[in-house]
Amino acid sequence: VQLVESGGGLVQAGGSLRLSCAASGRTFSRNSMGWFRQAPAKERESVAAISRSAGSTYYASSVKGRFTISRDNAKNTVYLQMNSLKPEDTAVYYCAAMAERYLYGSNWYKQNEYGYWGQGTQVTVSS
Repeated sequence: VQLVESGGGLVQAGGSLRLSCAASGRTFSRNSMGWFRQAPAKERESVAAISRSAGSTYYASSVKGRFTISRDNAKNTVYLQMNSLKPEDTAVYYCAAMAERYLYGSNWYKQNEYGYWGQGTQVTVSS
């Protein structure tokens, strides 16, 4: 599985961005997907995740109500719609795939559950 993120950029506080992550291969619909981010001098943290059929979604408390994760299995793509952006959302955002495993509230945020990672896309929010 290869993952390629896009859609990052520079935006003012209060603005919006939509990140996309395109996956290769024919097994996308069998993968749970997640978004993570890493700010300068900080550890990478979980942002959101979505189950294989999009029946379940999970969010970090810091983004709940502002970010929305979705997926289009026909296009092998997962999205992260980010609204009401804040300067503290500035980070490199990574897409990750949890291959052929179920997504639960107890595992969605664990980085070692994800076997495939993209290269990341930079999001910068100016104040």
